[in-house]
Amino acid sequence: MSVTLKPLLPGSTLGVLGGGQLGRMWAHTAQRMGYNTAVLDPDAQSPAGLVSHHHIHTDYLDPEGLKQLAAVCQAVTTEFENVPADALAQLAATLPVSPAESAVAVAQDRAREKAHFVKCGVPVAPHAVIDTAAQLAAVNDDLLPGILKTSRMGYDGKGQLRVTTRDALNTGWTQLGSVPCVLEKMLPLASECSVIVARGRDGAMVNLPVQLNLHRNGILAVTEVFAGNVPEGLAHQAITAAKAVAQELNYVGVLCVEFFVLADHSLVVNEIAPRPHNSGHYSQDACDVSQFELQVRTMADLPLTQPRQHSPAVMLNLLGDLWFAKQLGSDPRSSDPSSSQVEPAWHDVLALPGTHLHLYGKREARVGRKMGHLNITAATPEAARGVALKAAAILGIAPF
Repeated sequence: MSVTLKPLLPGSTLGVLGGGQLGRMWAHTAQRMGYNTAVLDPDAQSPAGLVSHHHIHTDYLDPEGLKQLAAVCQAVTTEFENVPADALAQLAATLPVSPAESAVAVAQDRAREKAHFVKCGVPVAPHAVIDTAAQLAAVNDDLLPGILKTSRMGYDGKGQLRVTTRDALNTGWTQLGSVPCVLEKMLPLASECSVIVARGRDGAMVNLPVQLNLHRNGILAVTEVFAGNVPEGLAHQAITAAKAVAQELNYVGVLCVEFFVLADHSLVVNEIAPRPHNSGHYSQDACDVSQFELQVRTMADLPLTQPRQHSPAVMLNLLGDLWFAKQLGSDPRSSDPSSSQVEPAWHDVLALPGTHLHLYGKREARVGRKMGHLNITAATPEAARGVALKAAAILGIAPF
């Protein structure tokens, strides 16, 4: 694709819809590169809003708020997939928006997402779309046991249920509010992985290495990234599939594509996130170009250079559970949110070589809430993993 672009140079103002931790890390990166930042978020204490030059406190669909954002920015992105696609469409009428409303709309609807994967020719799990009681009754028994997921507004394990029988499926659909859902057949999983790609308006595309992920209770817990973390052929297949998904969407921005690795060593696509992703946080300390710098570059039409990972890395997700674990025993799931908080032992963690602490500026720790992450880098995968296991033991995180 040949497109003549006029880059937005440092000194310009870049905007983001959403004020969470992804927006905060994006803002820090944009500011390091010389840009001003603007955040639209209804929370006056949003992590990204607190560190930006402009913080517009309105709802995402508030016409006046969107007008203010467009007035101060030269380009806009989003930091979470559930921002109303209509807000992106309104902004796109006056300035560059990446990713586009059309791409975000696909990511917001599991049924459309699955149809897009099929269109791209990438493998997906057997599934059925359930919008009506008639479609529910027509589900093939071969899809059971399965995972019933709401088509919209589900993330981090929310909006989904495991169903093993037809009675459980019927009950589960009712429990989820009889809203449109997708039923996915449960497959024998060996592991999970993800690929982050960045695509520019000129069609140029680069990717971060394949990330090996471990989830607990539907939330990412650990990411390991180093040469050989997944077999070479599987890594090539995942990168090729992720680029195909982005290409077919005519995507502009940073996109994460998540995969299941099956017991027979085959690969199926799980879902996409139209933004930087938790599994890409290691790139802040282990790569010469992070996922957040890639996001800035795609917004500003700057050159996309292939990121180089210079250090094997492990990322540990830091949930609010850690702030309660000392009073309540080793199982954070038993935590009582009303208990007093105890700050985790950062001093002991940071005494370990190669540890990089990233906290998100959230004032209140809650069980299951993402409070930060810890990146561990080292000269070898074994060394990175060894330090990560020591850090996990200090913090009360289950070994992996």
